[in-house]
Amino acid sequence: MWWIRPGTATIPVIAAVFLSSCAGAVATDSYVVEHEPSKIEKIDGSDRVRVVLTEAAAERLDIRTTPVQRSAEGSVVPSAAVFVDPDGVWWVYTSPEPFVFVRHEVDLDREEGGRAFLSNGPPVGADVVTVGVAELSGVEDEIGH
Repeated sequence: MWWIRPGTATIPVIAAVFLSSCAGAVATDSYVVEHEPSKIEKIDGSDRVRVVLTEAAAERLDIRTTPVQRSAEGSVVPSAAVFVDPDGVWWVYTSPEPFVFVRHEVDLDREEGGRAFLSNGPPVGADVVTVGVAELSGVEDEIGH
């Protein structure tokens, strides 16, 4: 076993350890991560995207959906499904197929008793995300990438 005497090689050894830990940590605009738990796909003819999760990612995020219901005043969804973007536009995420999520603009009339009443939005019966909304938005906005 070898020992480093204080002051002789301490700085070069510490520098080597820190520099070696930076290997591969190169700043770049594009990179590839194998087994990515999510991906974003452009929707043809639209400025919107589809967020696609692996089954394992959807389970880890505990994504939950519920169908849009009809009310006397229009459509109703749980308040947890509705979110607003920085421009003041209201949205929900629909799930047109398993593990696929698409942002859908809504007109929010009011919220009451944990329910959001919509005058415009996805059709009655469409599945909207109620748990995992913030996480899907983060994936869509590429937060953490």
